[in-house]
Amino acid sequence: MHLYSTNNPSSRVSFKEAVFNSMPQDNGLYMPVSIPKLDEQFLNNLDLYTLPEIAFKVAKNLIGDEIPDHDLTNIINDAINFLAPVVRLEDNVYVLELFHGPSLAFKDFGARFMSRVMAYFLKKGEKQLDVLVATSGDTGGAVALGFLGVPNTRVTILYPKGKVSEVQELQLTTNGKNIRALEVDGTFDDCQALVKQAFTDNELNKKFRLTSANSINIARLIPQTFYYFNAYAQLLKMDINKVVFSVPSGNFGNIGAGLLAWKMGLPVHHFIAATNVNDTVPEFLKTGNYKPKPSVATLSNAMDVGNPSNWVRIADLFKEDAKQLNELITGYSYNDDETLNAIKTIHEETNYIACPHTAIGWKALKDWQNKNTEANAAGIFLSTAHPCKFPDVYTENLVNKIELPDQIQKLVKKDKHAISLGKGFEGFKEYLLTNK
Repeated sequence: MHLYSTNNPSSRVSFKEAVFNSMPQDNGLYMPVSIPKLDEQFLNNLDLYTLPEIAFKVAKNLIGDEIPDHDLTNIINDAINFLAPVVRLEDNVYVLELFHGPSLAFKDFGARFMSRVMAYFLKKGEKQLDVLVATSGDTGGAVALGFLGVPNTRVTILYPKGKVSEVQELQLTTNGKNIRALEVDGTFDDCQALVKQAFTDNELNKKFRLTSANSINIARLIPQTFYYFNAYAQLLKMDINKVVFSVPSGNFGNIGAGLLAWKMGLPVHHFIAATNVNDTVPEFLKTGNYKPKPSVATLSNAMDVGNPSNWVRIADLFKEDAKQLNELITGYSYNDDETLNAIKTIHEETNYIACPHTAIGWKALKDWQNKNTEANAAGIFLSTAHPCKFPDVYTENLVNKIELPDQIQKLVKKDKHAISLGKGFEGFKEYLLTNK
């Protein structure tokens, strides 16, 4: 597998180099030089394969021979050891539950796969790998659990002070061992900017072997394609082959993976990018003007991103046909009141309890279906996190109906350990240099 930087299409690096470097020095993002189309026989018979079998086929076609088949199979079986069921709520409306992994969020797919790929490539005696990750909520928890105890690695998580839920913060700050948490007095965009600046700082790169666990890392993006193929496989078992995906979107890695799956041949009819009031992309899809802006705190905090990093990847996928991008993707955005109303309506109509991000995905799907009745397509909205992670969002009645998973009951008994920092880069750099 060879990749190039979105800022330098003539550049070439291996998959291993892209995984460890995470982000090119020119501030672009890595993309595959070629995106293989999967064979029709496989795509038409997806329902005959398990999730791990689908994952192997997709990963093998992208990665090629950089990881031998036996080792790739072991990585996938270890990383993707939980289900991602499609649940029918009503006619033509289905939910893809992606919260059945250890951190109770969809990011377990990317974080667990990436950590195992990095561990596979790490050789004994090599310099310690320092993983930097900014999180608006769920990424940090997934990365922490994905890398916890992995030899010769250290993870530094940056999260915005007061802007993640209590459960999310516990998942970031109670791990110990090779995981450390930094509470930044700013927004997710500030955290993300600090991480990006670290990767381009010469002094830090000389002293540390830096890489990222954010969705800017190609090893996070690849495994997120798995559940799109697997969701389609589950619909084929129901004799359904026309599907629309509604994707709660923040940094746009999730929907970016879906579009990569589409490029590989997955026959998706349409994608819906569902955001909260941080609506940079929906506004672009409506007006053609891409204007990043400061992020705004909302109830759907994992989507509080005003300048989504992965949008450059999506733009790159469609650089030869911008019109196709607008034909394939529709954007919707909703405020907190609309989010709360969606949570209430889903429960009243289907007895389903959705997290705020999931509720935005549902709302966008319903609005799109109401405007596109002629499409007659089955809609799948992605449930990106377990509702127990956001107890302050719900009424007391709904909170009492949410069953707490075992891992959350264990978390609340642990102590929080986090270092407070401002949003200036020099303070972050000093912390890294003095805490080696």
